[in-house]
Amino acid sequence: MEAKDAKLSFEHALEKLETIVESMESGEIPLAELLAKFEEGNKLLKVCETRLKDAELKIEQLKKQKDGVAFAKFETEREA
Repeated sequence: MEAKDAKLSFEHALEKLETIVESMESGEIPLAELLAKFEEGNKLLKVCETRLKDAELKIEQLKKQKDGVAFAKFETEREA
């Protein structure tokens, strides 16, 4: 994931991805631009997937802590 993509919030990345999909579905984009938008969309999809996975892991940690099991500090790819 590129540094600029790593700073995008889930909501912002999803919003940009939705805009790309809408423009691609319009059918009015030249092939070269369509390919570029497809590549950008794939990067944004990875950002969204990473954010969701991080949230899922954090929720699992919180559930385990609630049940009396504690873990070390939660780290994501962006913190490492």
